[in-house]
Amino acid sequence: MHDIINAIILGIIEGLTEFLPVSSTGHLLVGENLLGLPDNKWEAFTIVIQFGAILSVVAVYWRKFWDVLVGLPTSPEARQFAINVLVAFIPAAILGATVFKYLKEYLLQPSIAMPFIGACWLIGGVIILILERLAPKPRFTDGDNLPFAKALQIGFCQCLSLIPGVSRSGATILGGEMLGVDRKAGAAFTFYLAVPTMFGATVYDLYKEWHTLSGGDTTNIAVGFVVSFVVAYFVVKTFIAFIGKYGLKPFGWYRIVTGAALLAWLFLK
Repeated sequence: MHDIINAIILGIIEGLTEFLPVSSTGHLLVGENLLGLPDNKWEAFTIVIQFGAILSVVAVYWRKFWDVLVGLPTSPEARQFAINVLVAFIPAAILGATVFKYLKEYLLQPSIAMPFIGACWLIGGVIILILERLAPKPRFTDGDNLPFAKALQIGFCQCLSLIPGVSRSGATILGGEMLGVDRKAGAAFTFYLAVPTMFGATVYDLYKEWHTLSGGDTTNIAVGFVVSFVVAYFVVKTFIAFIGKYGLKPFGWYRIVTGAALLAWLFLK
């Protein structure tokens, strides 16, 4: 029963943070630490439940993905959409396959992982507040039909999220804003881009960690998967409207407060 409760908590954390500019990796790591969970048992679990978050995007935008799939042979707009998502995915895919494992092994060492995450949250929050004020007036307002160059540039922005503690959605939405992409359009494109990016990263990580799973983990994984899907579904459904009204500043302040609190806790511990 204790493991089921842990699975629910981690599922909620994954669902809430995967698509918000707050770093799901950092929150899961801190959550596992606070719960006292052994890495060798729960690392593969947290990888698998990401599929729930991925599926939530597909569920929310199924009509868009279906229309693109059906329209690929005949529709220039569908082909352009698919090309944009593909080219935006490629930079992080190449960089992730070559250097991510080294970044992860070094930056997530037990002795530096928690303070590094806290520093990333704090610094990232300050950067959000600054760049939100400096962002130029948006010139591109349709996330479904971004110019090829803008899609590629957002793809390069996504590479920053390979650093643990840097949010993928934060890097792409904020990067898009600095490139003249409307915040809501950038968020929509970020959701589309999340599907191949997260799917590829999750499959790769799961391949590496599959041996750590056991038959006894099935129930925990199922619970975490469902919880992650349900929570992420509501986040995806409401996020664009939220940032359209309030911007990214609330997340910037959240990162500053939680980052400072984590660093203070580690210092006083």
